[in-house]
Amino acid sequence: MATDELVATTGIAQHGASRLPSVDVDSFNIEIKDEDGFLGDRASKGAFREILDRWRKPLRKTGEDPFGKEPSDQISKKTLDAILIGDDTEASALVHSAIEDFAQQLAYVTRRFLKTKAWAKTERIMVGGGFRDSRLGELAIARTEIILKSEDFKIDMQPIRHHPDEAGLIGALHLAPSWIFEAHDSILAVDIGGTNIRCGLVETSWKKAKDLSKAKVVKSELWRHADDEPTREGAVKRLTKMLKGLIAEAETEGFKLAPFIGIACPGVIDADGSIEKGAQNLPGNWESSKFNLPASLIEGIPEIGEHDTAILMHNDGVVQGLSEVPFMQDVERWGVLTIGTGLGNARFTNRRKDNGKDRDSTENGKKKAKSDKE
Repeated sequence: MATDELVATTGIAQHGASRLPSVDVDSFNIEIKDEDGFLGDRASKGAFREILDRWRKPLRKTGEDPFGKEPSDQISKKTLDAILIGDDTEASALVHSAIEDFAQQLAYVTRRFLKTKAWAKTERIMVGGGFRDSRLGELAIARTEIILKSEDFKIDMQPIRHHPDEAGLIGALHLAPSWIFEAHDSILAVDIGGTNIRCGLVETSWKKAKDLSKAKVVKSELWRHADDEPTREGAVKRLTKMLKGLIAEAETEGFKLAPFIGIACPGVIDADGSIEKGAQNLPGNWESSKFNLPASLIEGIPEIGEHDTAILMHNDGVVQGLSEVPFMQDVERWGVLTIGTGLGNARFTNRRKDNGKDRDSTENGKKKAKSDKE
């Protein structure tokens, strides 16, 4: 094992690391193309709206569209969910038709992922993102699983268990080394998206469950930056202010806040905290070689409590997936797909542990002891 791998298991890992305390990140943010373009575009929330619109077109011609003149992209998930269980059978059939078509697209995309080397032998896929937070999303996920199983893919597909708004914050706990939890009961987490930035105070509940399965978001703040169209510097300034507000609240509420901030951010994150690509929907140019978000935040928040601030940033799909770590211990290889503006993706392999210690570290310790004896 390389020295830097050993360091990553005990100290603060590098940004975008492939080796995290509980899992190895086998791949993330894969961009697969076919003749029609990027595969993820077939299974985004926008793709579902386009499918719904196609099914509405013939009904519009006869004046029988149950949604009238309302644009498909403005019909809320709540409205669509209500129609699924309502008395209007034609409207319900329309939404079910869109769900079926979307499930076929999601199955096609998932199939392509499962055939890549990085996703080989995947046993379970958790589906997150905003689309999952609806009855229609849950039906699409269940239908996708049935389609794949009918084709002899041995795969489970399930909705991510935390609310999508909280999964990206809770997952940040799994970026932190375990020693942080022994002296502290909470961390700060940030989930950056193309429309919103969400900050949260996440309680570890580590004393109740060492695997972090009882963790919860106790305070959060949302800023819809897409409405304000700030500069990049303005966005960092606002984010810093939000985090300082949560630090003050944590102190008031009596939390023992760790000097650690976990960040979920779109794109390919380099080891130094810069963003290589995939951040085009964020305010300003976040892919510039002159910009580094973790470094900028440390300038504004150099200390939390009496300790230097440590920040770790990873891809948002990875972090949302990490919220499932405690519940994935019955499988070895698993992945996450997040259905939002695009299709986020990550594949993980659990790092098996012996008596709470990383197996690789345990084996290394045994080998060292043996060589010392000899």
